[in-house]
Amino acid sequence: MKILIVDDHTLFREGLAHILHRLEDDVQILEASDYDTALTVIADTADLDLMLLDLNMPGKDGFSVLEAVGKNYPTLPAAVLSASRKQSDVDRVLATSAMGYIPKDTTSQVMLCAVQMILSGGIYTPPAKQFSAIETSNSKIDNLTPRQLQVLSMMVSGSANKNIATDLNVTEATIKMHITSIFKSLGVSNRTQATLAALDMGIKPRTD
Repeated sequence: MKILIVDDHTLFREGLAHILHRLEDDVQILEASDYDTALTVIADTADLDLMLLDLNMPGKDGFSVLEAVGKNYPTLPAAVLSASRKQSDVDRVLATSAMGYIPKDTTSQVMLCAVQMILSGGIYTPPAKQFSAIETSNSKIDNLTPRQLQVLSMMVSGSANKNIATDLNVTEATIKMHITSIFKSLGVSNRTQATLAALDMGIKPRTD
């Protein structure tokens, strides 16, 4: 797997690269600090899997990169990593061919889940409004039973159905029923989306 990070801050690129190495043992991280370097790397690397870029860079900004990539490399998935929380920036990014908008203050767990979702062909966006997101999240939590919350916490930690069943001393079929109910309550369709929703609601991975 090859991922290109486009950001003018060296320390941020290094930190993000460290996080992204948790995706796979053989993930290769490429870096660019500006518009021209990014396009050169893309042109020289035919098998890139993803580009993550900042919006604010010296010279031409991230929107220029997105425009050029969308025009010349339409099959390359791209997502924005930005400190901006402006809804107008999110909307403008998603109006391009970008596959996601990830705030820079996102936790490493949420960022990895977002990247995995994008690599799987999905689109990731942050909650449109923080307060409404909290209200919605609280309502969804109320719809989950204590056992479902326990299962969801174990899902966030990355446990497979079989392992969850063993830890809770129930059958795997029972766990699948719980997960189906969790998906319905959260309004999601897969484990990655459920994990992202759980992290947004403040549900922590089970460590015991």
